[in-house]
Amino acid sequence: MTWPTYPLGQLADTALGKMLDKGKPKGLPHVPYLRNVNVQWGRVDTSSVWTMELGEHEHERFGLRAGDLLICEGGEPGRCAVWQGSSEFTAFQKALHRARPGPNLTTGFLRYYLEHLVSSGAIAKFCTGSTIAHLPQQQLRRVPVPLPPVAEQRRIVEILEEHLSHLDASEVELQRSGTRLEVLWASTLSNSRSGIQVALPAVTEIQGGIQKQPKRAPVANHYPFLRVANVTATGLDLRDVHRVELFGDELERLRLLPGDLLVVEGNGSPAQIGRAAAWDGSIDNCVHQNHLIRVRPLPGLLPGYLEAVWNSPEHRRTLTDVSSSSSGLHTLSVSKLKRLSIPVPSLETQADLLSRVQEVRSALDRQRTAISGAIAKGRALRRAVLAAAFEGKLTGRHTDVEVLEELAEA
Repeated sequence: MTWPTYPLGQLADTALGKMLDKGKPKGLPHVPYLRNVNVQWGRVDTSSVWTMELGEHEHERFGLRAGDLLICEGGEPGRCAVWQGSSEFTAFQKALHRARPGPNLTTGFLRYYLEHLVSSGAIAKFCTGSTIAHLPQQQLRRVPVPLPPVAEQRRIVEILEEHLSHLDASEVELQRSGTRLEVLWASTLSNSRSGIQVALPAVTEIQGGIQKQPKRAPVANHYPFLRVANVTATGLDLRDVHRVELFGDELERLRLLPGDLLVVEGNGSPAQIGRAAAWDGSIDNCVHQNHLIRVRPLPGLLPGYLEAVWNSPEHRRTLTDVSSSSSGLHTLSVSKLKRLSIPVPSLETQADLLSRVQEVRSALDRQRTAISGAIAKGRALRRAVLAAAFEGKLTGRHTDVEVLEELAEA
């Protein structure tokens, strides 16, 4: 079905929000305002709303009304949600566009059409910036919008919301299942702790890494080099491994061995401080960055048991406590780790506990893969639903399912 198309600027009044004034306070009244982070897909999150100075003479220009469509200019350009209104005046920041559709365009239709453009990648042709994408006001106004009759727009939105509500509910339940898996995994790691507390230096060798600097640029004697980005909360990510120039006996001193535990020294989030993964030896002659600390188990401590205990909730809380400082920054160091201890049972008990951990890990990995696959399929269906809606292929009948499955698999 073909509908006429018009530039958005001809169908809606659009405006960019207020640029924050970083100068001295002017003594104007403070009003709440919305930022990019407040606008999520289909909802406005008001759990953290800041205030700005704004004179009454600017209320009309930068104020919001119920029914306004808020559109992200950056971050995820095109992400949008309808403002449902508030009991108090609310403004919006320059990182957001405000769109007020005219009589021939419904807000709901525009909201879902923009999601279709973003999910299909079509919005990219209107964005600027090679590294950080932005959707400038002039470009937003150029976006072509199909324009069926208003009654048809409302029918399309009604059908869309029927389909999408089922997909949304399914994804919420899948995410809850994923959360339950993480709770089970944390419990498994807690239950792996056994034995008397032993000072970490008595059972491990703790070593810092190499600081990346200009003289370390790969030239003639360079080797694989692991960074913080390679150590994730779920294990090693070796898709992007850098290289670093080494000198003298550095390779012999700093070469990673299978079973070495790589510990993240610092992170913007205190909850991620000290996250760790065991090196699997999959890359020969590999070294590590100074923002990773190598904890090498000595005889009497199984690498797998060390990793399990290290990532247990109890030990993670200890790492968070020891990483804090008077400045408010959270970092670990070799000296801080040397003051810690871990429970160490006999090798036989370690092996039994590790066997149980590995058994649960394998089962959870299979379930995580299944959940990820189901979420991906649901999101593909969502893209198909949106595409079908704006191609005029949705009827609201049961035959829509067949059309959507074909589009999702295409």
